[in-house]
Amino acid sequence: MAENTKNYSTKNIGTFEKLSEKGRIELGNELGLTGCEISLNSLPAGRSSPFWHTHTLNEETYIVISGNGTFKVDDDVFPIEEGSVVRVAPAGVRGINSGSAGLVYICIQAQENSLTQKTQNDGNMVPVK
Repeated sequence: MAENTKNYSTKNIGTFEKLSEKGRIELGNELGLTGCEISLNSLPAGRSSPFWHTHTLNEETYIVISGNGTFKVDDDVFPIEEGSVVRVAPAGVRGINSGSAGLVYICIQAQENSLTQKTQNDGNMVPVK
């Protein structure tokens, strides 16, 4: 169960090892996200993502937490492994295949070109209490 307060939300999803039981957890509704969608994903060894897709407005960033496999965007196929980070524009046709160890990854989805300020310009210093 998530805890949502005025200025923060928190949820314990358990270990990434247990994520394989569910396959996917979407955090948008759980945390009350308003600027992006975040999903935690587990793909068993030798499997493909359940669908190949594009988006109308949203780009996606994939962060591989563990395992290995291949990522396909349009006609390009390239290897991914723990530590790989892939950004895909909305129009890119994308899909993932896991390798022999399976794959655990985070997907962050946000509207392309919606970030108007970087952290250095948006952050405000406050005194520590």
